[in-house]
Amino acid sequence: MDESIIKQLQEYTVLCVEDEDGIRKRLVNTLKYYFGGVYEAKDGEDGYYLYNEYKPDLIITDIEMPCKGGISLVEDIRKKDSDTLVIMVTAYSTEEYLLELINLNVNQYILKPVNSDSLLTGIVKAFGKRLKEKIFFHKDLYFDVQERELYYKDEVVSLRKRDKEFLLLLHRNRNVVVTYELIEEYLWRDKSMSITALKTFIKEFRKRIPIEIITNKPQEGYKLIDF
Repeated sequence: MDESIIKQLQEYTVLCVEDEDGIRKRLVNTLKYYFGGVYEAKDGEDGYYLYNEYKPDLIITDIEMPCKGGISLVEDIRKKDSDTLVIMVTAYSTEEYLLELINLNVNQYILKPVNSDSLLTGIVKAFGKRLKEKIFFHKDLYFDVQERELYYKDEVVSLRKRDKEFLLLLHRNRNVVVTYELIEEYLWRDKSMSITALKTFIKEFRKRIPIEIITNKPQEGYKLIDF
């Protein structure tokens, strides 16, 4: 999973509603690794109280619980709130059953038994476009994949199309040296690249990037600097 996704989840809060103590503790321990705030409830009644108290960004709830089940909890929430994300944990996957969850505006469901992989996958799917894929070159320098923009300290860095393509090429090959041949093939495509043209491009590229992020490997190519 992209580290930028994990970092973004730290800005959100989650409420976990599960009646089985052992399962709830395991879920909460995992959620604490991802989210900035985690609340827990043993049933729907307790969950509804905590929802009103803390207004979490995401609710993860089991369906079958004593006192008040997950469906009843979501029905009450949806009477006045259609924005809070909801993930339903269920042992059922029949079409009729899943249609009921859709009608409740449930954002995602996770089939039991829940493991850390299925939990994180469900969370990322529930958030959808609220989470942006970011490629970090430095703690203050990142590339927003959806917007195709480079940011430095959250300010857009003006780049040309070829600059952005070079950044993505470096990222895809971040553990190796990007050779002159690969740069020519990827950036110049059907045109020939002279060494003079490459040096001019690199010189201008370095001027546009606020901090030094590449190093030259003589007679070989370029590589991202490890920070």
